Order: sequence, then structure tokens, then C-alpha cells
Amino acid sequence: MGGTGKPIFSQKAAQRGEPSYVWRAGQERRLEMIRHWGEERIRGVVLENGCGVGEYLARLSQDAQMAVGMDVELPRLLEAKKKNNHLVCAAGEHLPFRQNTYDLVLSNEVIEHMEDDSAALAESVHVMKNGGRFALFCPNRGYPFETHGIYVKGEYRFGNKLFVNYLPRVWRDKLAPHVRVYTRKYLKVLFERLPVKIIHRSTVFGAYDNIIQKWPVFGKVVRAVMQLLERTPLQTLGLSHFWVTEKRN
Repeated sequence: MGGTGKPIFSQKAAQRGEPSYVWRAGQERRLEMIRHWGEERIRGVVLENGCGVGEYLARLSQDAQMAVGMDVELPRLLEAKKKNNHLVCAAGEHLPFRQNTYDLVLSNEVIEHMEDDSAALAESVHVMKNGGRFALFCPNRGYPFETHGIYVKGEYRFGNKLFVNYLPRVWRDKLAPHVRVYTRKYLKVLFERLPVKIIHRSTVFGAYDNIIQKWPVFGKVVRAVMQLLERTPLQTLGLSHFWVTEKRN
């Protein structure tokens, strides 16, 4: 921990993003979605491509025959080692695993930080068994806030920035060159190049745990309303895409 009480990994938040350090309703909800759409594969051999400090990996380990965590940041893996010993330090674009190894691969808010997102998806599919599933969460360009902060005159400014993602792409990418956002159309293009079929795709809102922590009643109302919108055309304004694909023979 640093002097501010923040994890030592925070200095790389702009380039790598911040992993889940706590386990609250938002994380639990995503885990249940992974379990639901992973079906019986969740009980097989599972890979989390970009496991951070291992919060999701620890829960996946409870279901899986074996759960392996991979991350490019060694300090994060050393923290994850307290929860799981099956860890590999590597880049998502160059997975050090054999073809047809995993029943389920998870990528949770990771590909937006990688140098080559297309290569990272291809590698995840490559190491999956035939019939294996890939669960992906990634930022939605339709969300009104850029949650990864922006750069202004070379200075990084942390926090949620309103309407940045609605700017023309060239302007948006100058303010946030460190992180991608995705449209459904672009994700479809990425997956069309791969030997997979789409099992599920949706856009999800957050759980607003930070708001609930400060203002419990108001926060729970916000959560209920926002998650209700996932069943309407307004889901296009959601925080993240959630896609599940299955590898074809």
C-alpha cells in the first residue's frame, strides 16, 4: 500500500486499468452471469485472461476443476498468489498455452488496455477447446462517461469524464489514447474473423456500489432503475458489453 492508502498498482491505472480489489454486489453479479452462460464449462479447466489481483479467480476456483490466472503485471500476480497458485505472467496477445486447453476463458474489462485487441481475442479462442466458451466484458462507447480518465495537455486526470465517448473518434482518442471503447458493430467485426458463434450479447449497467455505500436508499433505487433499463432499447447506454461466444469445430 502507498502512503495514500491506495494499492501500489494505482500508478499504472491509466495504462492497465485497476483490477477488482474488493468483492461487492457488482462483482458478484458479473460472476453469476459468467456461471450462467458458461454452463457446465465453469466446472472444467478455466482461464482468466487478465486476472489482476485474483478476486474473480478465487471464486472461479471454487467451481472449476482447475482455474488458471494470467496477467502481464507481476506485482498483481504476487497478490493473486495469496488466493490461487495457478498463475502465469504473460501478455494476452501471446498466451503460453497449447491449443484446445480450456473449457472457459474469461476476459473482464481487459482487452481495451491491450496493444492488439484482435490478437488477444484470437489467442483466447485458440487456447479454448472445441465447444468451449469465451466470456467477455469490455467498455461500451454508448456509456455517457469515460471511466478511465483522460489526458489534457499531457497530464492524466483520473475519474469519470462526461460525454468524452460521444466525441468524434479522433478527438476522443486524443483525450483517452490509453484505453479503447467498443461499439456492438466493431465487436461483431472482431468476432467474425474467428471460428466462433455468438451465444449471447448484451449491454449491462453497473451495480453502483460506491453510491450505495454513501447513500444506501438512493443508490439502491439508482441500481434498480439502471439494471431495469437493460431490458429496454436504452441498454445501449450501458456501462459494458457482455458477450459470450462458443468455439466451433
